[in-house]
Amino acid sequence: MGQIHQHVHTEWRGGTCRVKWWSGEYLPNGRKRYESKGGFTDETSAYEHGQNKLYEIRHGTHVKNRDGATLMTDWLDDWLAAMDHRPLTERQYRSAIEIHIRPFFSKRNASVADIDVLAYRAFKKHVNSKLKPTSAAKVMIVLGMVLDDAVPRLIKVSPVERKGRRGKFTKKPKERKKDMTVEAVEQLARNARAVFGDSGYAFIWTMAMTGMRPGELYGLTREYCYPNWPASDPRPDPDESERYEEDAVRYGKGEGLMPAIRVERQLQYHEGRLQFFSPKYESQRTLVVPPFLADLLEALLASHDREWVFPAVRGGCLGAINFDHRYWRSIADGAEERRTPRCRTNRPALPAVPSFKGKRLYLVRHGAKAWLDEDGHSRFAVESRMGHEVPGVEGVYSSVTVPMERAIIKKLQERWEGLQERLPEEGF
Repeated sequence: MGQIHQHVHTEWRGGTCRVKWWSGEYLPNGRKRYESKGGFTDETSAYEHGQNKLYEIRHGTHVKNRDGATLMTDWLDDWLAAMDHRPLTERQYRSAIEIHIRPFFSKRNASVADIDVLAYRAFKKHVNSKLKPTSAAKVMIVLGMVLDDAVPRLIKVSPVERKGRRGKFTKKPKERKKDMTVEAVEQLARNARAVFGDSGYAFIWTMAMTGMRPGELYGLTREYCYPNWPASDPRPDPDESERYEEDAVRYGKGEGLMPAIRVERQLQYHEGRLQFFSPKYESQRTLVVPPFLADLLEALLASHDREWVFPAVRGGCLGAINFDHRYWRSIADGAEERRTPRCRTNRPALPAVPSFKGKRLYLVRHGAKAWLDEDGHSRFAVESRMGHEVPGVEGVYSSVTVPMERAIIKKLQERWEGLQERLPEEGF
């Protein structure tokens, strides 16, 4: 005979006992909705299981049977549909899911509840065998977010293993970098000039002196660049009127004003075309530049009538080409002489730049930060210039002052002048 204890009901079916418990919900007809589990060999165990489920329901940790049976591939669809990130970030997450996560778990017909610690480790081992450590780590981060968001509706706790858990220790690989010298930057700039003209020369020095991200440089337009800015600022945000007024008396061309670039946006591909988006981390910022770079930028803008400050060879946007393949590899790694009849892009042989050979363009941005650190500027001024958020009290109370910016201009100009003194015969 079965027994009923409040909202728990046990009954024997054949040689096993089944327990039913009230889920806390009602059916459309007003009757209570029950859940159940069978296969128990004694009534006491079945009853205790039902009581445990009631406890979970009361404390909000219960996973309904139908939710726990949700297939991982269905949850991935829901998770992707609910994403609200920048286009590049969404593209990276979607790529990790569609190329690695979904195929692995759909092949096993796994539900979300099936993914316990052991299943999580099995996937991690699988990914590590297929990808480089940094790429594998990015895929595991995405899986971690997917599983964390499944709590508490689909699973009670996430199986994601955080730092300090058991397992073989694997040292996090660190990209090897060499100190960035002004001589190396000058050679990169010269190579860039051979590849895509004066635009290339100014592009490299601007990245080295400002630490701007590639997408910010690709998307830099005339109205946000010295000598036009801030007089040419579109001033699209009425809430920023106070900043616009301060910019006008602090930056620009003229006595007592500091030459500067305004970072308001970046370029990214979205839905098959280039579009403007706010900078990463909403890091709109003003970047003062040293006099030599101000002169370079002014001359560059006077030399062409394109929208982009740094146009490509044919005048288009750098963001529309594969910059790394088309330009950067020749700039950093060197290239043989190219002479083709009627070719618009003939160029001499380019020497490799050892400290950047085989390395990423982004390391020029890293070098820009190292220069600021070497010059002893305040941490807040450095992080703000790089477009980073400074946490804690320091971030709340600090601000970038005019003396801080003038100190940055002075030190950067000294690096350029030091290069001229060491290599006077080159006419820098």
